[in-house]
Amino acid sequence: MAYIYAMSDIHGCLDAFEDSLSLVDLSGDNKLVLLGDYIHGPDSFGVLDEIMRLQQKYRSHKVIALLGNHEEMALDGMWPIQAGRHDYDNEDNEKDEKYLIWMENLPRYYSEGNTIFVHAGIDEELGELWEWTDDYIYTEKFPAQTGKFFGDLKIVAGHVGTFNLAGDERFHDIYFDGESHYYIDGSVLDSGVIPVIKVDMKNNKYYKVTDSGDFPILPYDEKC
Repeated sequence: MAYIYAMSDIHGCLDAFEDSLSLVDLSGDNKLVLLGDYIHGPDSFGVLDEIMRLQQKYRSHKVIALLGNHEEMALDGMWPIQAGRHDYDNEDNEKDEKYLIWMENLPRYYSEGNTIFVHAGIDEELGELWEWTDDYIYTEKFPAQTGKFFGDLKIVAGHVGTFNLAGDERFHDIYFDGESHYYIDGSVLDSGVIPVIKVDMKNNKYYKVTDSGDFPILPYDEKC
């Protein structure tokens, strides 16, 4: 049985990233999908180095890194990689080239089975033709969309902190709308936590992964 793990919006938080990685099992046919926004936090280069190391060890078909809007900003020269949360300049710009070359080749989405993994979202009005989504929407879609999508397709995305969807500043868990959307940006720069979702590809089931086990993800409304 194969599982796909996913996490998003790491924002240079290497310690939190390593904590979440400890919950991931990459044995067999299991995969890890990272949904973008690896940078603009305390140790952006460290996070990128760790992702590149994982890809070298397991190969990029098993550790899949997607493009986020923060990587796009770095590629566009708008925001240097190691710059902090509210700092748009730094002294390490000369280090950026190696990482920018890597970023240039990052895909905007990954899909397998009935699950679409993406940083921000897709153009849901396209239905089964969703792969025609504009590049900007994949990484910048806002606000986060909820409700029923096409058929039995599910979307796993980051980009928007789940506290926004919940309307609760204390909520940094995985947000499931009860229909087609799982949002997993736990606002690590505030919460210190990067949620991990696990998809059972055979049975189309979705779990939150924790130190104490894997738990089915309930719709947010049922948690309250």
